[in-house]
Amino acid sequence: MMATDPLPIAQSLIRAESVTPAAPAVFDVVEAALGAAGFAVERITFAKDGSPPVENLFATRGEGRHLAFAGHVDVVPPGPIEAWSHDPFAAIVEGDTLHGRGAQDMKGAVAAMIAAATDWAEANGSGRLSFLITGDEEGVAINGTAALMEWCDSRTRFDAAIVGEPTSRKVLGDTIKVGRRGSLSATVTVSGRQGHVAYQELADNPVPALLAIGQALNATLDAGSGPFAPSNLEIVSIDVGNPAWNVIPASATLRFNVRFNDRWTRDSLKSELTRRIETAAPAATVAIAWESGHGDAFVTRDEALIAAVTKAVEGVTGVTPEPNTGGGTSDARFIKDYCPVLEFGGVGDLLHQVNERTPVSELRRLAETYRAIIDTVLAE
Repeated sequence: MMATDPLPIAQSLIRAESVTPAAPAVFDVVEAALGAAGFAVERITFAKDGSPPVENLFATRGEGRHLAFAGHVDVVPPGPIEAWSHDPFAAIVEGDTLHGRGAQDMKGAVAAMIAAATDWAEANGSGRLSFLITGDEEGVAINGTAALMEWCDSRTRFDAAIVGEPTSRKVLGDTIKVGRRGSLSATVTVSGRQGHVAYQELADNPVPALLAIGQALNATLDAGSGPFAPSNLEIVSIDVGNPAWNVIPASATLRFNVRFNDRWTRDSLKSELTRRIETAAPAATVAIAWESGHGDAFVTRDEALIAAVTKAVEGVTGVTPEPNTGGGTSDARFIKDYCPVLEFGGVGDLLHQVNERTPVSELRRLAETYRAIIDTVLAE
């Protein structure tokens, strides 16, 4: 049993409303808790290329082998307040359950990390422990962890990092994220010529070409790669904006997203998908608008770090975690360029949902697990 309880920290974080990008009040909570534990705390605001400013926090204590805890204190909007059984920002505890936006994603994990770090500091634990906390993970992520890692690069180096995303699927400890798939999105527009459906010879219908492109995009990309499942492309919309029955539309658009494994880079995937589009509709007038962001697939191949974290998780939870690369993107994609990074956190079955909540007992056990991770990783 740990001396520091993560519950009151989590409640304070949830009550500091911080729909992305996070407001300063939530960083006040983090700074106060880590400062009381003897961490040197710096709060840094970035505003690149005219984008909205975002506050971030770096805190550090100790010397030697260097572990970073990384996370975010911004949250997604709660949606209709009346749909919640409790005020999403009241952090009400009912029985063994903590209710509130961010309880799972990921103010609960940040609180558990702070509690673990406080116990480590009070025990004068060996090594160096730092925190990388951003206020812009749920948003555009321009001035968040990516900028914070650049800022840190000229000041320090990390031996390893743990991101507190809610990785567990059914029970605490069943999953460690050892990597993430890449993400690529685009809008395909086929231009034709509007006309009357009864005089089709005077028009050029873009829809058949777009349907052929959709079929080509849906073909298998690969069979998977090591810890990665096969890459997957999903068409998320097909639009012509045409309410009439007797009009051939002037243009038609298709939007898609691909979650891809390490058989591809964004550039090589763009080349393959462009080839498919051009082959499917060689005579059509086609424009492809690629969306920026998200990045390539990656996997952590630091077996010593994976073994250390696995040992710590098993020791506290009694569960052997499965290495996994599924799910969406996370800020680990920025950290992996600077040091080996893994993701581990509580069960994420209600993240971004109405009535987000987490068991208090799990929150406390998560803090104990992070405490074990600190000792195990810093001893390596």
